[in-house]
Order: sequence, then C-alpha cells, then structure tokens
Amino acid sequence: MENPLVWPIFEVLKHQSSGWKVHTLASHLGELGFMPNLDDAPEKDLFKRNFLMMNALYQLQDTLYPEKWLQVEAMNIVLSPMFRSDMHYIDTDDPLRDYYMEWSNYEASEGEVRRLLNEFWTRYRKFVGGDETEHKNLNRLQALRLFELDESATWSDIRKTWRKLALRWHPDRENGNSDKFRILCEAWHVLRCDH
Repeated sequence: MENPLVWPIFEVLKHQSSGWKVHTLASHLGELGFMPNLDDAPEKDLFKRNFLMMNALYQLQDTLYPEKWLQVEAMNIVLSPMFRSDMHYIDTDDPLRDYYMEWSNYEASEGEVRRLLNEFWTRYRKFVGGDETEHKNLNRLQALRLFELDESATWSDIRKTWRKLALRWHPDRENGNSDKFRILCEAWHVLRCDH
C-alpha cells in the first residue's frame, strides 16, 4: 500500500535536502496540511503519525534507490545524489525497517503503543543524559510544578502544557535548552505513567 506522505515528503526534501529529524519533518508536513489527527487517543495519534512518517521514508528510500540516497534515521534524514553505491545500500535485514514496512503494525493495540513509548522515553533519557533512577525521585506534584500546573490540572491541561514546553525548550530549537528539556521529559514521563 502506498503511503500518502511519500510524495509530500519528497517535495519537502527536494527543497531542503538535509537538517530534518522525524519530528521536525512531521511538524513541517502538519503546517502544510498533510498530517491530520489520526486517533482520538493522544498516544495512539503520536504513534500513528510516527508510523506513517517512517513508513513513507522507507518507501521513498526504495523508490529513489539507486539514483538517489535517502538516509532514514530518526534524528538525521538526508536526501543526496548517489555518488558511490557501495557506500549506501538498503539494509533489508534492519528490524526497524521491517517493523515500519509492515502495515499491520499501524493498528497496534493501546498496550503495545504504551510499551513502545516507554521504550522510546527510556532510550531518549539515556540519549539526553538522564538515567532510570532520576525520574523515580520525582513525584506527581513535583512534576506538575515543573509544568507550572497545580493538582487540579486535567490530563488535557497536562498534554497541552507538555507540547508547549517541549516546543519551547527542545534542544533543536534556536533558544532550546537540553538540560531544561531533559528535566521536563522526566516530569512528562512521571505524569504519563500516572495517567
């Protein structure tokens, strides 16, 4: 099945071939009107958006190869001319590629989505310098205070605040702050698990 994001992604990459991460590319596609809401449950919506993005990138990689090389890495997406095909090849044994090319995974259960998101946040905390014991010392009230919310905050309030704070402090943003972002990630993890 062809993913509807394949050609919009290609058009974006033709105009700016590098400097993209999955989340920045998804955000840009959203601004262009190509990323609708895919599920009422926020975690499943995030999962489905990510699935469509990765699936489209792998499909586009297959379509363009061997004339062009599309590097598909969550934190580094690059479209380049093919100079030496021995340097760039499609790894058909890549388990991540297998997962995202299998359409049945798009309809993952809520439990599976939570498991995958927990794995992602664990890896992300390690990537930005956090560790497993750090978030265990942070309780719900402390996490809410970091979000500048009180105990009466609804799940909707928490989600909206997380999105606003993540956009403001993400290290990839011009005035981002990786330390502040890491702490907010820990608070988000606590609040998500508590929900």
